[in-house]
Amino acid sequence: MSLLSKFATVGGATLVSRLFGFAREMLMASALGVGPVADAFNLAFRFPNLFRRLFAEGAFNAAFIPLFSRSLEEEGEEGARRFATEVFSTLFTVLTALTVLAMIFMPFLVRTIIAPGLAVCMDDPSAAGAISCDDRYAITVAFSRIMFPYLACMSLMAMVSGILNAFRRFFAAAAAPTLLNFVLIGVISYALWIDADKATIGFLMSWGVLVAGFAQLAMVVVAMHLAGFGVKLKRPRWTKGLKRLLILAGPAALIGGITQINLFVGQAIASFKPGAVSILQYADRPYQLPLGMVGVAIGVVLLPELSRALKAGHLREAQHTQNRSLEFALFLTVPAAVALFLIPEPIIRVIYERGQFEPEATIAVAQVLGLYALGLPAFVMIKVFSPGYFAREDTKTPMIATLISAGANIVLSLGLFYVLAERGIALATTIAGWLNAGLLFLGLYRRGLWELDRPLLKRAFLVCLSSAIMGIALVFGLAELAPWLTARSGLHRQLAALGGLVVAAMAIYFVLAFATGAVDRGQIVNVIKRRRKKPATAASAPEEER
Repeated sequence: MSLLSKFATVGGATLVSRLFGFAREMLMASALGVGPVADAFNLAFRFPNLFRRLFAEGAFNAAFIPLFSRSLEEEGEEGARRFATEVFSTLFTVLTALTVLAMIFMPFLVRTIIAPGLAVCMDDPSAAGAISCDDRYAITVAFSRIMFPYLACMSLMAMVSGILNAFRRFFAAAAAPTLLNFVLIGVISYALWIDADKATIGFLMSWGVLVAGFAQLAMVVVAMHLAGFGVKLKRPRWTKGLKRLLILAGPAALIGGITQINLFVGQAIASFKPGAVSILQYADRPYQLPLGMVGVAIGVVLLPELSRALKAGHLREAQHTQNRSLEFALFLTVPAAVALFLIPEPIIRVIYERGQFEPEATIAVAQVLGLYALGLPAFVMIKVFSPGYFAREDTKTPMIATLISAGANIVLSLGLFYVLAERGIALATTIAGWLNAGLLFLGLYRRGLWELDRPLLKRAFLVCLSSAIMGIALVFGLAELAPWLTARSGLHRQLAALGGLVVAAMAIYFVLAFATGAVDRGQIVNVIKRRRKKPATAASAPEEER
């Protein structure tokens, strides 16, 4: 019950952030469409955003939380504060140096890592469309320089979030990303109000990302001080604890962020085709909603819970926590994957098709979204399986699995891109996700670190059955409402038809899930009752959790 309640807290905060992310992407699609400026912004933002996903959404915490929790348990709060200060001081120094170097060598980074396709484009100006290839390259470099310090802010924010999570304070770290969406929505709205050109909008958005980075860092620092904990900036020192953190952090970042690494590789390859980067980015947003709500919640909550259970020697509790987490992941992601695979085109049309976003772009983005949807359960399961290794301070085994899947993704992306264009990249990402999830599970199962219990197997089957019936209903509903879901029917009719379709599908799935026992009804009811009683004891809850 407590585990579900924590998932709900983090997932709810992340859901709010992703919903505002939708609004941000809708405004951006209307303002920039699928074109050179949108490509330049997405390419420039992907690099620092990659680190936000790697660090802020659990990968850094995978290394930091077990060590911080051990310091807290063995040396008390003073020892934990000393360890956190060592990490913060070193991280701040390294990130400052990295930012300076990146700003200097950004043209090289753009040409070789972020967007290698632009180098080819410079030899073929006709491929760039209305904006020359030299201009595409120049604005990508400029956007990248403006936004790169966001990387440092997110890395420092991740460390502070790890401290909050160790104290079971999950909300502030989960809610902080919403600030980015607030800032960018405001910036784009202002740019549209003054009727700015596309290049100006891109520059304003880039500065908005930087401002949002500092705002997010400030938010979690304030939350940390309110929790009664603080760190200082001192001269970095090489210590045993820091060495252990670095040994764990590198593989953990690679493992925890494999989905984002695959997306980054995909966008780098997509830079060889004008417009492909934007298509991938717009398709990324809808499936990030369930991935963020479920995957991030599990990644943030599961690791501290597993670490505490294992350190206390409660092996049965650890197994129960793992199985219930996987159960929760499948319950929400399988139906979401089915829906996104079956009705991607009306979803994309309602979200994006207006202003500079043309009908042809809707079809292209919908095709990519459908392929991404097939990998959604795998991307979330990676978040479930990884803490089983991290809680035991084992990063070598999952790193091997991750490198295999990353290698497969690169090979498949390169091969399929020239056959299916951006659809090939999406398919490669999905296949690599399933390969990674499969390897991580097999590693745990063969070593006896994961025992599948009967309730999990039963509910997983019933979830798939309920999702399949829901999918059949969606197909019939799509056929019946087809005239209302075309661009000619008007946005209000599209919204009504799509909303009705989604609500009906959700009703069918949840009724079936509850009726068949695909979900533990008792746990859901208990969580709801507990959350209703919570306001009466809200004042004392933080101290009790600590």
